[in-house]
Amino acid sequence: RIFAPLAHTVVSALLGALLVSFTLVPALLYFSLRKPRVQRISPLLVWAQRGFEPLLAWAMRNGLAVSIACACVLVACGVLMPRLGSEFLPALNEGALYVTFTLPDNISTEQGRALTPLLKQKLRKSPEVVEALSQLGRPEDGTDPTLPNNLEIFVKLKPLSEWREEIKNLDALTFEMAQNLSDIPGIDYNFSQPIRDNVAENISGQFGQIAVKIYGDDLVQLQTLADAVRDESASVPGAADVGVVKASESPQIVVHLDRDALPRYDLDMGLVQDYIETSLGGHVATELWEGQRRFDVTVRLPPASRSDLSSIRAIKLPLKDGSVIPLSAVAQVSLGSGRAAITRENGKRYVGVRMNVRGRDLGSFVMEARERVARKVPLPDGYELTWGGEFENQQRAMARLRLVIPIGLLLTFLLLFSTFGTLFDSLVIMAVVPLALVGGVAGLAIAGMPLSVSAAVGFIALLGQAVLNGVLIVSAIRARLAAGQPLEQAVQQGTFERLRAVLMTAFLASLGLLPAALSHAIGSETQRPIAVVVVAGTVSAAFVSLVALP
Repeated sequence: RIFAPLAHTVVSALLGALLVSFTLVPALLYFSLRKPRVQRISPLLVWAQRGFEPLLAWAMRNGLAVSIACACVLVACGVLMPRLGSEFLPALNEGALYVTFTLPDNISTEQGRALTPLLKQKLRKSPEVVEALSQLGRPEDGTDPTLPNNLEIFVKLKPLSEWREEIKNLDALTFEMAQNLSDIPGIDYNFSQPIRDNVAENISGQFGQIAVKIYGDDLVQLQTLADAVRDESASVPGAADVGVVKASESPQIVVHLDRDALPRYDLDMGLVQDYIETSLGGHVATELWEGQRRFDVTVRLPPASRSDLSSIRAIKLPLKDGSVIPLSAVAQVSLGSGRAAITRENGKRYVGVRMNVRGRDLGSFVMEARERVARKVPLPDGYELTWGGEFENQQRAMARLRLVIPIGLLLTFLLLFSTFGTLFDSLVIMAVVPLALVGGVAGLAIAGMPLSVSAAVGFIALLGQAVLNGVLIVSAIRARLAAGQPLEQAVQQGTFERLRAVLMTAFLASLGLLPAALSHAIGSETQRPIAVVVVAGTVSAAFVSLVALP
């Protein structure tokens, strides 16, 4: 969705350019070239030709050395690329933070209200914070399956230009805020941003860049496995805000019926359970209508008869002979605890572990965390563990690119073959394409950026640039060979002739995207990888086309 407008614009522009090239351009050339004029040569082109002529001559004399150097550069690029790391998309600075707190399980709303100002105060210690708006508890309309101990704080930030020099990005700011919150015990927190938080919840049903879900039947076993996964994941470098999702418990009144005592009083277990349910929770006995409004009339014992354990134990059970006995005669009544929420997905119970990644790329973190969890946390039979979140989107996007790019290369090769009619020329042009991409990889490494979907889109654009340069040079060489020139002379003159076109294309692409590559404004995070790849890759594509290709 983010790059669809870019793709539509480029395709439309190329189709428009193709149409104009076959219609308007010939007509304009006819009118402009009717009278002979003196051709002016740019001083910049003259300077470039003087520097390029000896370089081309040296490359032609040392073809083996140039080939070996290109092979070494290609190998180095292959070694460097996995070290860049990978992520789905760069973190977009939305100008605000969304901090979600999981307060202690048994905290009341009043205690939560008393704790909220303290948490806001801790967040406001960072001078970049402008405002903080809190939301405690769960939504009244029941649209969000959060628990009453859930607290969410929207933190509005100053413009990036007004931040302190030592706080250069959101990671540094959230790390400082986490340090300020670390002295408050019993709370879990997750740092996100408003849009990113909604996207993460829509992807995996829980907040956090990475969502680990453990499926099974036994809630106690699931909780044990989730705690183990949390501990192992937290020990991986780069892990932040690691926590178990919706793991809180709530107090419960446990009524355990004595199966041996029930027959002595001629009582049926189902009927006793229904009686206890009606006494404590209530049962709809009839309906009350007031005009068009309808109300359920619920029958249950008064609060004084169910306010504490002793009152519940004294609840009278009617027997078939008309006498009554206390509930304590056939049941044990005690205070216990149980899960406040049981989450399910695809008909299976699961417990989730959420986490964020800071100071490291997403792809390498997930690989290391998965390997460590698989080694240290064995799953019993019938239990399953999945990794999702942004990582899930990244895997899906990269799988699509692994299909799209080979198809694009195949179509490009078929077009080249139909243009030149020879397998050799098509293969020569395709052979320099990987070398042309080296600059994009080097640009990402220099800028400290991992490989993302955004960067992959830049490589696709760079692919077209490299092929275009190859077509220009090979067509010029073929034209001279058809005119009867010797091979070496045709290669040198054909390449020298195309210097202007290759440099013009390279400067147009690189200078056009240079502002985007250097921008650090809000919203520039997703476009910078594309721009860096194209700017750096265009330089390498021009050099490879003008030196390695001939």
